[in-house]
Amino acid sequence: MWGRLWGFLYNKYFRFWLKWVLRLLTGKCELQRVLGGAAAGARRTLSVLRNAVHVEEAEVEKCVRDVMKEKRIEQRDTGFKANLHISLLQISGYKKLYLNVENLRKVPYDSENEEHEEQLIELWNLLMPHENLKARISKQWCDIGFQGDDPKTDFRGMGLLGLVNLVYFSKHYTHEARQILSHSNHPKLGYSYAIVGINLTEMAYSLLKNGALKSHLYNMVAGLPQMEHFHQFYCYLVYEFDKFWFEEEPESIMHFNQYREKFHERVKGLLLDCNVILTLQN
Repeated sequence: MWGRLWGFLYNKYFRFWLKWVLRLLTGKCELQRVLGGAAAGARRTLSVLRNAVHVEEAEVEKCVRDVMKEKRIEQRDTGFKANLHISLLQISGYKKLYLNVENLRKVPYDSENEEHEEQLIELWNLLMPHENLKARISKQWCDIGFQGDDPKTDFRGMGLLGLVNLVYFSKHYTHEARQILSHSNHPKLGYSYAIVGINLTEMAYSLLKNGALKSHLYNMVAGLPQMEHFHQFYCYLVYEFDKFWFEEEPESIMHFNQYREKFHERVKGLLLDCNVILTLQN
């Protein structure tokens, strides 16, 4: 109760006068103090975000000029100008990245689409280089963790995004992907590699959607986060989940949802750190 009362009084009365006194003492507005005092990355950009600065990528330059004019900040304060520019790019870039990921997720896998089919065959070749796929519809797909003869049915939830993630990991971390596929065939602790991979796409997508990836991406990218950075985070999830699964030694695959949620909570906890960067390095 007292906490809520203090929060109301602070926001309603004291905050304005505190900002006024600090500006009088330092000669700087709140944004100048934030951008000048915080290190580059999430802490600084999240502070800008809390100041309710929202802008689209194309408007960043104009917004910087307008803010400097409105706050009466001299143009020679190049440090403030550069830091605000980076922070606004990160904020607008996060929103744009989410839209791009969402658009890819909404694209259903189409077996009549040549590009979709090529990516699916590429996934097989990357993971199974010494075994030819005998037919497009084949029980062989189960060897890399799909549920049935035709993988297209497994992409329903995450659309093309699920396939693109699987291919990206297999292409950029081929050794790790084949190693994890081998782990997934363990006689006791095995799991369906492709299905789990698509499930982890959903995890990465949900963390992006609810804003949990902001600290990670703001620390990782001094500018616009790109689709590449989302894929990199997905690769981290795949690699770390495999380690987690074998450390936990589940009784059977029937307990997958329980352990998946435990892993999800662990990742969310890591993402609460303002200095966090979660990547899988070669």
